[in-house]
Amino acid sequence: MHEEHELSERKKMILKAIVDAHIENGEPVGSKYLTQGGGFSYSSATIRNEMAELEALGYLEQPHTSAGRVPTEAGYRFYVDTLVERYRMTQAEAESLKAQLRDKQAEIDSILDTAMRLAASMTNYTAIAVRPRVASMTVKKFELVPVDETSMVLVMVTAGGAVRTQNIVSQRPVTDEALKKLANLMNIRLAGLTGDQFTLPIMMELESAMGEYSFLVDPVVKSVCQTISASGAGDIKIDGVDRLLSYPEYYDIGRLREMLAMFERKDELLQLISGECAPMMPSGQPDEGVHVYIGSENPVIVMDNSSLVFKPIKKDGRTVGAIGIIGPTRMNYKKVISMIDDITDNISNMLGTPALGDGSNGG
Repeated sequence: MHEEHELSERKKMILKAIVDAHIENGEPVGSKYLTQGGGFSYSSATIRNEMAELEALGYLEQPHTSAGRVPTEAGYRFYVDTLVERYRMTQAEAESLKAQLRDKQAEIDSILDTAMRLAASMTNYTAIAVRPRVASMTVKKFELVPVDETSMVLVMVTAGGAVRTQNIVSQRPVTDEALKKLANLMNIRLAGLTGDQFTLPIMMELESAMGEYSFLVDPVVKSVCQTISASGAGDIKIDGVDRLLSYPEYYDIGRLREMLAMFERKDELLQLISGECAPMMPSGQPDEGVHVYIGSENPVIVMDNSSLVFKPIKKDGRTVGAIGIIGPTRMNYKKVISMIDDITDNISNMLGTPALGDGSNGG
C-alpha cells in the first residue's frame, strides 16, 4: 500500500483529475487534456513530468496504443482512501429515497429489496442486497397459536428481534392447553440455544413432560431447527445485471459469462460480504464504514476487473443486512460511496439505530 506522504499536493491534484476524467469518459488522459480542460496552470512539461512520476510510483499506467495514461488499481485505491469527495444527493433524490424506504418500513427484506433497486437506478450499476450468514441464530421466545384442532402456528422471536412463523399440522387433535404447555417448556429449555445445542436428552425431557401429547415435540422442534438453519444461511439478491452491458469493460463475452455465472451461484459473493459484515472488525472496533474492493483486491477471482462497494446495515448493534454496488474499476466512487452511505444510514435510522458517521474502509 502506498503511503499518503509519498505524494505532493500537486501530484494528488493531477491524480485526482486523471481518475475523475477517466471515470467520466473511459479514455486515457494526456497532459493536453489537463492543461486545456483540467483547470491547471502548470505547463505541459511539468504535468508530463508529474504523470511520469505517478506512473513510476505505480498509480498510473500507459496503454501501449495511447500517449495518455489511466489509473492503476493502486491509483484507484489512493483516490478512494484519500482524494474522493462526498457526493451530495439532490433534494429530489433524498426525498425519493426516504419516501420509498418509508413505504416498506415493516419488513427488513422489503426494505432491502427497495434499497437495492434504488441503488441500481441512482448509480446505473449492478446493485446487491444481502442478508448475511449468521453463525448462530437463537430464539428468545416461542409461542404456539392454535388454528383448528390439528393445525397451529409456531411463532419465534429471535434474539435480534425478528419474528419467524411456521405452520404445523399435527397427526392428532391437540388442545389449546397442550400447546401452551409445550410453548412454556420450550421457553424454559430451548430459548437462547442454537440448533446444534438441541440435544437428544432435551428432546426426551420435553416428550416425557408432554405425556400423551409427546408426539407434538418432534414436528415442532424440527420446525424450529429448519427456521434457524434457513435464517442463518444468508441470502443475496441482485438487480440491474443488464447495466453492466453499457460499459466496455464487459464487452468481452467470456468475461461477462463468468460474471453472470458468479451472480447465478451467489455463494462467493455471499461468503465475502457475510465475512466482512461480522459485528466487529479485527481491531475490535464496530464496523460502521463503507467497504471498497478494487479489481484484484476482490477475493472473488472473476471480479478482478470490477469493484465492489458495500456497507453493512445495523440494528441494535447486529448486522441485519448490507447494500452494495458492483461495477467496473472505472466506477464513479464519489457517487457510489455516498449513495451507499446515505441509503444504509437511512435504513439504520428507520430501524432505530443512529448512524455513526460515514467513511470508507479498504477491503
